[in-house]
Amino acid sequence: MRYRQLTTGTLALGVILLIDVLRVWLPGIITIFGQAASTPAELMGAFALGWFVLALGAPAVVRRVGARPVTVVAAVLLAVARLALTATPGGRTQLWLATAGLLAGLVWLVGVAADTDRPVPGLALGFAVNAALHAVLDTVDLVWRGGWLAWLLSSVAVVLFVLGTAQPGTRADGVTGTGGVRAWLLAGPALLLAAMVALSPALARTGMSFLVAGDGVARSPLFGLAPVPVAVAGFLCAALTRPPRGWSRAYGPVALLAGAVLFALDRGDLLLPAILLAAVGLGACLALADDASGPDNDTSNASDTANASDTSARAARRGYAVAAGMLVFALGSVGYYSAYDLGYPNAAVPVVVAGFVAVVAFAARPVVHRLPGPFPPLRAAAAVTALALLAPVLADDIPVASNRDGPPERLTVVAYNIRMGFGLDGRFDLPGLTEVVDRQRPDVVLLSEVDRAWLLNGGHDTLDLMAGRLGMPYVFGPAADPVWGDAVLSRWPMRDPRSLPLPAVGAPTGAQALAVTLDLGDGVRTAVVSTHLQPPPGRGPVVQARAVADFATRYAAGRPLVVAGDLNTEPGDEAYAQFTDAGLADAFAAARPLATSPADDPRQQIDHIFVSPGLTPGGPVAPRSTASDHLPVAVTLTLPPR
Repeated sequence: MRYRQLTTGTLALGVILLIDVLRVWLPGIITIFGQAASTPAELMGAFALGWFVLALGAPAVVRRVGARPVTVVAAVLLAVARLALTATPGGRTQLWLATAGLLAGLVWLVGVAADTDRPVPGLALGFAVNAALHAVLDTVDLVWRGGWLAWLLSSVAVVLFVLGTAQPGTRADGVTGTGGVRAWLLAGPALLLAAMVALSPALARTGMSFLVAGDGVARSPLFGLAPVPVAVAGFLCAALTRPPRGWSRAYGPVALLAGAVLFALDRGDLLLPAILLAAVGLGACLALADDASGPDNDTSNASDTANASDTSARAARRGYAVAAGMLVFALGSVGYYSAYDLGYPNAAVPVVVAGFVAVVAFAARPVVHRLPGPFPPLRAAAAVTALALLAPVLADDIPVASNRDGPPERLTVVAYNIRMGFGLDGRFDLPGLTEVVDRQRPDVVLLSEVDRAWLLNGGHDTLDLMAGRLGMPYVFGPAADPVWGDAVLSRWPMRDPRSLPLPAVGAPTGAQALAVTLDLGDGVRTAVVSTHLQPPPGRGPVVQARAVADFATRYAAGRPLVVAGDLNTEPGDEAYAQFTDAGLADAFAAARPLATSPADDPRQQIDHIFVSPGLTPGGPVAPRSTASDHLPVAVTLTLPPR
């Protein structure tokens, strides 16, 4: 069984490296290829899909050149690209390195498929270990971390991967069978569902935050990553054990479809059951596909096996299957996330992909005598689950400030559009974001374009990461969906959170207004509203601005009020006037002009802080930083005398 274990382990390691590259490449399409929303979404989609279409030619290359040389060369290129991404300064160099790594990874998968008729154990271990590591690393992968430890671990991984690929990869009996086409076809769709729903640590933590929520908003939870080991255990146990017979085989497809439907409903309180159902269902579907690759489904005879042309044809079928499956991954990713630029419904995408996986898996013909797997299922599941358990154990709770000494005399407020955590160079720049905010010594921080689990942006929980670094609990207001929106972080206790969905008025991306009340002690309370106005193309956000101003003043009910965020309107515009007409004052009036966008050459004054009478602003600044495409804005407010 030595070679089968080696093949399975190498496949799992390669899947982990490929997912690492995807978590760099996917955000690069938006932040590097797409420049500040000026690049048409259709062009970005064509760029993304083109590389997966190109990979459809890899099986022909494998058939002509041979699987082993193609696989080894592609593995080396994938390993080099993965290591180089840790050192790249960002920009187009990063984008093209990630693109080269992606294409090499796709070709490597095709080459592996030619010699591997039972990929499910390796795919399942790769998905599960990657999820566990992603959780332990707090959703920030080694590729973004740098430092000697990240370099050491990454180097060890790529060396083991290349050495494993260079070894013979046939089955223990020395024969590659005829099965595996269905299993390889499901590799891409399963990767999409695992990264988007079933095995996403960031989505699990977001779902936990809604469990401790009220009024439709989410708050920072304790042990937010606790669902991850449960999902990993359920997935691996279902994927690596033999599925039941008869109609009971349908439990996996049904569970997967149920999880996808719950996810598509866009409700934060349904995220956890969606994850757990999808994890078990996806694992069971992979097991059904694996069950079809045993000897009883091998309709060839000994002479067919010995026939070189037949062997080559079977290898080509597996190669085309995995290339087509990865194209499904690309179509699903582009189709789901481009909806937030183009404005069409996207809820059906995960359901359709889950339906495809369910049908392919359930239609697989079961075998009577299935070959044993390369690893004991329960031991493998227990080992990976133990790794995932480190994530909630290592998590820290974030305390709030004490108000035993009475309310403060001043509050420092920062508002920042963080562009999902990616700087102008296209790198995930959590240190840059938190450094420029922390330098202002804030009491309350209002964030826009907060991403908590989008696969397109690398699967990070940017909000929880910033909250941990700043030592400030958060309240989150979902806008486009339950994992993308606005947030308020505060050193002081936050009460009575409320969220108001704003009229879309033709804009494709959703918008909301999130209100919280800061409890400063001795009965002193201040209302804070965070929002990000999303105007339709060619128009100002007048309707949304009026809705926010009305909502904020009603919510404050005469208490001191702060309204801030990326308002996409400039002083003198009609939308800007909605706030001043509501009796709010521009906290930056004395510092005008104060341009905040784009960050490297500020020309537009579109990030604002408005305050109610009685709050006296001082020291307004827009500190320079390239950690986002906007500059943060900050002001210190003197509270009314008691």
